[in-house]
Amino acid sequence: MKLDALKSPRYRRFWLGSIGSTGATQLYFVGMGWLVFKLTGSALYLGMLGFAMAVPTILATLAGGLIADHGNRGRILLFTSVLAGVALGVLAILDLGQWVTVWQVLIIAALLGLISGFDLPARVSFFPALIEPHQMMSAVALNSILWQGTRMILPAVGGVLIALANTWIIFLLCTVGFALMSWILLGLQTSTSRVRNLQKDRGLGVAWRFIRQEKLFAALIAMTWISMFFGTSYVQIMPVFSEILGTGERGYGLLLSATGVGSVLGTILVGRLQSSPRLGSIMMGGSVLFALSLVLFALVTGLAADWPFAFAMTCGCAMLSAIGGSFFLISSMTVMQLAVPDALRGRVMGIHSITFSLIALGGLVLGPLAEIVSAPVAVLSGASMVLLSIAGFSIAFRRLWHLNGQDQGLRI
Repeated sequence: MKLDALKSPRYRRFWLGSIGSTGATQLYFVGMGWLVFKLTGSALYLGMLGFAMAVPTILATLAGGLIADHGNRGRILLFTSVLAGVALGVLAILDLGQWVTVWQVLIIAALLGLISGFDLPARVSFFPALIEPHQMMSAVALNSILWQGTRMILPAVGGVLIALANTWIIFLLCTVGFALMSWILLGLQTSTSRVRNLQKDRGLGVAWRFIRQEKLFAALIAMTWISMFFGTSYVQIMPVFSEILGTGERGYGLLLSATGVGSVLGTILVGRLQSSPRLGSIMMGGSVLFALSLVLFALVTGLAADWPFAFAMTCGCAMLSAIGGSFFLISSMTVMQLAVPDALRGRVMGIHSITFSLIALGGLVLGPLAEIVSAPVAVLSGASMVLLSIAGFSIAFRRLWHLNGQDQGLRI
């Protein structure tokens, strides 16, 4: 995979600064999940945590995409980074002083979700202005490596830090991470706002119409939403699996890290296959691998949790699912970033970025289901829904991929 985008000085600074904010996001996900589970011991509350984070993000993302298209994207990112750092600083103080309650965690999670809803559309529409068009695949892959690379390393580190100190140290480090991103963004600000669009182009409706007209966009977004809500959301109840396997905080961190390792490997591999004439089939194959790996994950944790190598097998399944998921996600995001007009980029890619909120929101379904039956059965049910959606979309996807590839000059 080429790293051409790093040749752009402004993008390089943005990418390096994003290590702080992206790493902080990964860490506070780990910290909040473990803190809520420690306070309540309940998978249901883990689902509520996902709900508290996801719903404000989804609602704010729609407004955030509109603001990103008509405002100064760099200033929006600076503002959201500062606010996130302040919220996490407050949580660190509450946790350190042992004043924290589960409802305080849920409120702060909701606030962070609201901030994220304005941050994500600005972020995904800001970086294309820092690169040349031929560097787009490289930039999308680098952004994914940043996200998944931190998910590969930091959950394991977070698990060790929680075991050695407590969750407050996690939230303190997150505050530092967002402070670093804010400092970098100060140097990337421009004095001019974005050129305003025509009045008829100012609403959210035009973005939805664009997605409906570009039916490949609609198919890719729908498939991504389903896979995240029913599939990837199993990470929201990962503390339950660490308890089933008897691995504690370190096992919790390692399980999350395994998904990060798989995502990085998948991103690197799909970067090498991007010029393949069978890229559409590779994308669909990645979705199938993702779902089948989750089935194996559920079977191992449900039927073989006491086997000697159960933990290693579980990590392997998590890694394979992430490899398959990356094959689909990276390729689909690249296709959309290349095809969407810049005037609509914030709104269209903001709608797509709801994807990441659905991971947490799906926990609201898997959490109660895990309480009623079991966590492995919950994951198996979600994976079955993903497989059904793949079967339903497969025929239409092939036709739309072929037509849109020709119409938009995409290499397929």
